[in-house]
Amino acid sequence: MAIAVEQLAARVAQVLGGWVSEARGRHGELTLVVKSADLLAVMHELRDNEALHFDQLIDIAGVDYAAYGEGEWITEQASATGFSRGVDGFSTGRLGLTGIYGVHEIESNTGRRFAAVYHLLSVALNQRIRVRAFCDDDNFPLLDSIVPIWAAADWFEREAFDLFGIIFNGHPDLRRILTDYGFVGHPFRKDFPLIGNVEVRYDEERRRVVYEPVSIEPRVLVPRVIREDNRYAEPAPSEERSDA
Repeated sequence: MAIAVEQLAARVAQVLGGWVSEARGRHGELTLVVKSADLLAVMHELRDNEALHFDQLIDIAGVDYAAYGEGEWITEQASATGFSRGVDGFSTGRLGLTGIYGVHEIESNTGRRFAAVYHLLSVALNQRIRVRAFCDDDNFPLLDSIVPIWAAADWFEREAFDLFGIIFNGHPDLRRILTDYGFVGHPFRKDFPLIGNVEVRYDEERRRVVYEPVSIEPRVLVPRVIREDNRYAEPAPSEERSDA
């Protein structure tokens, strides 16, 4: 039988104490925020302490919190027709961040941009917990690897490294796992261009895959609005003649 989130939060506070910067219970699950320097100690206690016994690592997710909470489709004011939404907004393209779409460079090193979120399961308690650790340096996001604690973290950390550029110190084999050989950049970062950096296609003459500069132009996608209204329908030929 699962214990209540409030009871789990009390146990965590008693065991981890000052290691927890923030604890929040939502949707029946507890989320902890810990400092990067305390990550390994916290993970050891969550796994080995008999009051908690979170023995299974379910997943690790990288997160880029740049422009967190800002909507790409927010505009200064509602337009009269509704068709210019997203074109006359605060910025162009992808939230105005650095890159081929961006107009504003990310300059501040907040120490709150990149994070790894760890999802753990306790079979004994029939309860889950979420642990978030922020990287101290936005320009060189670094966290300790938890592979020595859970071997399953190996590929999860490689995925976060590949997609977000988070470095896991102590990882036994930190290589890309999803993108191609020689891939430039980290595609899940907010400042990565939506059109990418290169195009890939198979060349029939060379009989191999070739890389070429991107040929499509950056543009803001505007949703197509289909209105069930005869005011927007094309006039019939008879109507055009009568109007003339």
